[in-house]
Amino acid sequence: MKTREGRVQWFMEDRFGLFIHWGLYSIPARGEWVRSFERLSVEDYQPFFEEFNPTSYNPRAWAKAAKAAGQKYVVLTAKHHDGFCLFDSKLTGYKATNTPAGRDLIKEYVEAFREEGLKVGLYYSLIDWHHPDYPKYGDRQHPMRDNEEYKDEVTDFSRYVSYFHGQVKELLTNYGKIDILWFDFSYDDMTGEKWEATKLVEMIRSIQPDVLIDNRLGGNIKLAEPEVYAGDFYSPEQIIPVGGIVNGDGEPVPWEACITLNDHWGYHSKDVNYKSPKQVIRTLVECVSKGGNLLLNVGPNAKGVIPEQSLAILDEVGKWLEKNGDSIYGCTATSMAKPEWGRYTQKGRFLYAHVFDRGIGPIYFQGLKGRIKKARLLADGSELKVEVPWMAEQYSDIESGAFIHLAGATLPDEMNTVIELELID
Repeated sequence: MKTREGRVQWFMEDRFGLFIHWGLYSIPARGEWVRSFERLSVEDYQPFFEEFNPTSYNPRAWAKAAKAAGQKYVVLTAKHHDGFCLFDSKLTGYKATNTPAGRDLIKEYVEAFREEGLKVGLYYSLIDWHHPDYPKYGDRQHPMRDNEEYKDEVTDFSRYVSYFHGQVKELLTNYGKIDILWFDFSYDDMTGEKWEATKLVEMIRSIQPDVLIDNRLGGNIKLAEPEVYAGDFYSPEQIIPVGGIVNGDGEPVPWEACITLNDHWGYHSKDVNYKSPKQVIRTLVECVSKGGNLLLNVGPNAKGVIPEQSLAILDEVGKWLEKNGDSIYGCTATSMAKPEWGRYTQKGRFLYAHVFDRGIGPIYFQGLKGRIKKARLLADGSELKVEVPWMAEQYSDIESGAFIHLAGATLPDEMNTVIELELID
């Protein structure tokens, strides 16, 4: 079995992934937490199960869009908090094969994304608002948390744990190689060994030893010697860590920020607060500049179609990556301080300057005087000269810095102009 460092090697090369939240909640179209937020009972939610029929579901189209966007891996919700399974589980009837859809949607997804050469991940919620043995009254998340009818209900949580372990085993056994298992999420006392997490991870590793596991089973991945269930990577949500993620010894920890394209994970018909391609590109750069990945989410609608706005953004990001991908894939943080005009990423002797702000005059590179062998505009390979301009002769840091002149008052690419600097060994 590989060490964590061995397992995450591809992950830290690929840097950019696609998250897909999809399930029954796409029908009410008010986000993936609709059952909890609106206190919907199993009976209230049942009509969505009875009508779930994504007639336009085409995972091959999803996979082609992800590949064109420059994404290298994908994670799809096999089961979200509502307990509904997109896969043909033998342990429940609450699954896509028993809806009008009548098919194993995970099987088709896995095959489609593999055909495009992308790594395949499965999201599995530790929470389950449908299972009879999951705690209801008084739980912080459950739709029936305030319903007095459930106050004295007797449940057997061990039965639920056995059920979800069994479903994880199905996912790892029935669909070939799975690259990522993305668990969501621990809270309050529902964490760690409450999930029988050590036993779970030992089972996972016995079936697929190299699968990556996120840190949401519990434990502390930042420890020098983390628990066996603490995960392979850290998963900040809707935020980019200020300085990346490091452990107690100051060593970098693999991490991936999961970010929505609008304000919801699951499809929400009224939510048009989409991030711009520029914002997505700069977020990806920020993640990589701090040694992390970006997992960017889309929420297909009830018919199985990714919204046009999402696809248009992904398309623009893909066009940028086609020209500038060398500054992302295989890159990581640098020891250089964050420049005032943007960010740095680095891969070996190549330092990539991501210029966000044109400013006035030449672009200044603190600490790089005499260290630059070549400078090129990454998008087209055109030469850029490193020279001290006449107006910089009195510059206070002229002894240590380098200057590159960019013609014009605007950047060649206003979203993010990348300068490739080949450093002298």
